[in-house]
Amino acid sequence: LVQLVERYCKEQGLFRTSDTPVPEFSDTLELDLSTVEPALAGPKRPQDRVNLSQMQQNWQKTLRVSRKERGFELSDEQIETSVPMQGISSGELKHGSVVIAAITSCTNTSNPSVMLAAGLLAKKAVEKGLNRQPWVKTSLGPGSRVVTDYLEAAGLNEPLDALGFHTVGYGCTTCIGNSGPLPKSIVTAINQGDLVVASVLSGNRNFEGRISQHIKANYLASPPLVVAYAIAGTVNHDLINEPLGNGKDGQPVFLKDIWPAQEEIDEVEKLITSEMYEKEYKGAGESSPLWNAIEARTGEVYEWDDSSTYIQNPPFFQKMGLDVNALQDITGARVLAKLGDSITTDHISPAGAFSSETPAGKYLLELGTEIKDFNSYGSRRGNDRVMTRGTFGNVRLRNELVPGTEGGFTKLIPSGELTTIYEAAQKYKDSGTPLVVLAGAEYGTGSSRDWAAKGTFLLGVKAVVATSYERIHRSNLVGMGVLPLQFKNGETHKSLGLSGEEEYAVLDLTDNLKAGQDVILRADDREITVTCRLDTLVEIEYYKNGGILHTVLRNFMQESLKE
Repeated sequence: LVQLVERYCKEQGLFRTSDTPVPEFSDTLELDLSTVEPALAGPKRPQDRVNLSQMQQNWQKTLRVSRKERGFELSDEQIETSVPMQGISSGELKHGSVVIAAITSCTNTSNPSVMLAAGLLAKKAVEKGLNRQPWVKTSLGPGSRVVTDYLEAAGLNEPLDALGFHTVGYGCTTCIGNSGPLPKSIVTAINQGDLVVASVLSGNRNFEGRISQHIKANYLASPPLVVAYAIAGTVNHDLINEPLGNGKDGQPVFLKDIWPAQEEIDEVEKLITSEMYEKEYKGAGESSPLWNAIEARTGEVYEWDDSSTYIQNPPFFQKMGLDVNALQDITGARVLAKLGDSITTDHISPAGAFSSETPAGKYLLELGTEIKDFNSYGSRRGNDRVMTRGTFGNVRLRNELVPGTEGGFTKLIPSGELTTIYEAAQKYKDSGTPLVVLAGAEYGTGSSRDWAAKGTFLLGVKAVVATSYERIHRSNLVGMGVLPLQFKNGETHKSLGLSGEEEYAVLDLTDNLKAGQDVILRADDREITVTCRLDTLVEIEYYKNGGILHTVLRNFMQESLKE
């Protein structure tokens, strides 16, 4: 195989040796390795990078700046808030207290170097006499059982366990919001002081409301930094210049004192063998007896169980015929939600846990499901009844139709009634009122979550009008028959003075619709030119059919009629 790869690379001109002439590139990027330093990302988006050396300073600034600047708008007086915790005698909860520290996500845990670094740091910390702070919930969720094998071989599972980083499972855990509930004493303290507490995790994304409904600040970090912050217990700490704590000898212990050298990591990495992977993957089918014990029905057609709270027959094809209807203007529409910039797919369709007070929670309670068995939105994505009720249900969603609120709430127009987005959508549906969503820049950023488009469709939203879109979510909206429209020339719903309480229409939607053409958005008597973001002929075909699912099914039906 090695010889084959070598020959292939040489044939393709990709094989490089020290004698190979330097190729001429159209562009080059220089990286000075001396400028590279540890960093985190947060507290609300993965692209908001913060150097470790600036972390404390950045945190204190973030507490004060406005929400529009991705801050928390706290006054100097509010910043000093602290709340004693019941059952924990050694500390108070404050803004910045780390209440979740999780080594999680298949992305980071598939890198042996950083996992071994976390284990070595934990080992040195334990040897020095350090421990995690008692209010920090810690966990280790590898993406593979091989991680457990090589940590065990290196003798690093024990120190990780000593700091509370017990292996809780293999797969999506804290990174998708499956962190489990926080202790009641912690939640009580958070609510009592309206505290901006933090999580530090080695996950992929940290969008608002994703990790825990009770945590407003979430930072992405490498596994060894996750361990360090569990020991520090707060993000309001200078890990470079301040000690993590005092060791068993009473002397201060700094991060540099326990940070493993690359040579140490390289040495234990030699313990990882290909046999570890072969053993675990060979037995993958037998590793979960509970999963294997599930009885699955057979047959060409799936038999729906109407009593299931996990899988239901979705209503995507209701009232669908063989023929494609002519395109028609959207008229008499109302705004379901008026949103700002950087609305993520987590805002639109959260994947984590939900409470009994949400529309989804109330629905499951009515079916006799106990709160402890709610599970998460992600686990119930096969049930449209749950997922539709959760759409736009993120606890950190801010709908400008109802300023001062957070969560899945809106105002019913024209009555002005405050209600949940799901309940409002049902009332609009009963009255035959189509719906529109107004949004800012980067609408639909984040995970390419199909339910963010499916839920939007099932709520009765016919069009989204945004300043700009994340590429995949725009495509997914088209795939569900929801029309993406874009304001022109940098205009926004704010600059245009749209309140969201107007009656809306989208005009010029005819069968002659062209890719990227302008159409008219009418708000009451005012007409605004917007761009129709059906970008290709294929997308126009999808939209005419009512979405990609309808298109595919019609094609199947037409083929079967020919036979």
